[in-house]
Amino acid sequence: MENKGVNSGMPLDQAPSADLNLDRLGLEFIDLSEAKLDRDAGADVPAEFALKHQVLPLWEADGELHVAIGEIGALAAIDDLGILIQTPVKPMMADPALVKDKIEERFLSDMLSELDQEQEAGFEVDDTSDLADLQKMAGEAAVVQMVNLMFAQAVRDGVSDIHLEPYEKEVKVRYRVDGILNDALQPAKRMHAALVSRIKILGGMNIAERRLPQDGRIKLTIAGRNIDVRVSIVPTVHGERAVMRILDKGTSMISLPQLGMREDTLKIWRKLISVPYGMILVTGPTGSGKSTTLYAALQEVYSGERNILTIEDPVEYQLPGVGQIPVRAGIGLTFANGLRSIVRQDPDVIMVGEIRDHETAEIAIHAALTGHLVFSTLHTNDASSALTRLLDMGVEPYLAASSVVGVLAQRLIRKNCENCKEPFQPDEASLTAIGLKADDAQFMRGRGCDKCGGSGYRGRQGVYELLVVDETVRRMTVEQAPASHIKDHAVGQQSMRTLLGDGRLAVIEGLTTPDDVLRVCQRDDF
Repeated sequence: MENKGVNSGMPLDQAPSADLNLDRLGLEFIDLSEAKLDRDAGADVPAEFALKHQVLPLWEADGELHVAIGEIGALAAIDDLGILIQTPVKPMMADPALVKDKIEERFLSDMLSELDQEQEAGFEVDDTSDLADLQKMAGEAAVVQMVNLMFAQAVRDGVSDIHLEPYEKEVKVRYRVDGILNDALQPAKRMHAALVSRIKILGGMNIAERRLPQDGRIKLTIAGRNIDVRVSIVPTVHGERAVMRILDKGTSMISLPQLGMREDTLKIWRKLISVPYGMILVTGPTGSGKSTTLYAALQEVYSGERNILTIEDPVEYQLPGVGQIPVRAGIGLTFANGLRSIVRQDPDVIMVGEIRDHETAEIAIHAALTGHLVFSTLHTNDASSALTRLLDMGVEPYLAASSVVGVLAQRLIRKNCENCKEPFQPDEASLTAIGLKADDAQFMRGRGCDKCGGSGYRGRQGVYELLVVDETVRRMTVEQAPASHIKDHAVGQQSMRTLLGDGRLAVIEGLTTPDDVLRVCQRDDF
């Protein structure tokens, strides 16, 4: 039989149960990271059984179904499985975490499909069931299972947002992965109200209120990872629409070198964030990675000698050694009020999640002028527009000019899948739009494979535009010059690379495609 990753000679201390003699038990150890699994094997193994007992079908050989288990205790289920599918079953030991991951990868979609069929058949729903761990779902009601499986699948696939969308004759569940929405599920229309009700219960919202928008928060533990879910529910003509933003607390924080900044930009950015006082702004649309960049900067400037405080809506990730305050507008804790209190807490570094109004802008600027280093975000299209946006908010030009020391604009582009990327020739219009010619580079794109879900892209990184506020920019701000003039100066005199220019380099290096750069950057942005 072909070697499929079995390593019967692996030292026992590398096996998941180091204190047991696998040879005495007649078990081999298999490395699931290297093994080639047959997805058709064990097609008659129920998803609930595999999930509950952590039994992973591997392949069939010599009339036996080979399965992987992560714990010796799962051996008790092997005989039951053999009787259930009427086929001899041969167990093999594997890393428990890999067994769990592979089972979820294979069976989550199957379980969701089965739930759809059960619902159509009139499966009775009980919305009062408590949220349970993934392994306990088999005995719970269909709607509870579906909501939990939606979250589990989303966490496993790196989904940032789950959309539950009702229409006249159907309901769609869509996942946003790497910034793009994709259809995932289509539950039965009559289950829509039950699903929304379950989400409301988990989010601590009013289950009886269906006419007004509601916001809530859900805390989950999935596969040992702490997950925070921000929920927004709004009424539409066809029922309530729910959007859930997933914040994976188990994800390690990204450091500055991991953001994808080019060496020259990173060098200037590090100089900016090391200044003793002043305001540093990060701009871009929602979902462009601004908070991630600010968190990376705070980690960089953190030391035991500095008092760092933040005011955020909400606190997305917890930073060791940093005091983080969540906005609670319902009880009067707004950005402005929170910032006033922070200034009295003897801070060295302050991070304001977002400058939304004149009051917050004024307090943040005065904090920057009185010896504090202030980080914040704005929603503008490019770096130079941040200064004019402050003026539009009613900030005095001389205050904006003397407080802001730098502005970083950013977007997130999708990276070509390393597993399936190949050379291709983009169309001439796309190349012209980003300022390239057909012979400027060997262009790459992902063909589409299992690892990238057929999209050709896997993962994201930032493209950046860094404006340093020098004396000329300060003078232009005081004179209320247009953003385009400030940008022309930065490009001409500071050699500032624009968002599109940074994206162009990523295309030349084969990291992404022209179309994806144009998806997030303005075409006239050179």
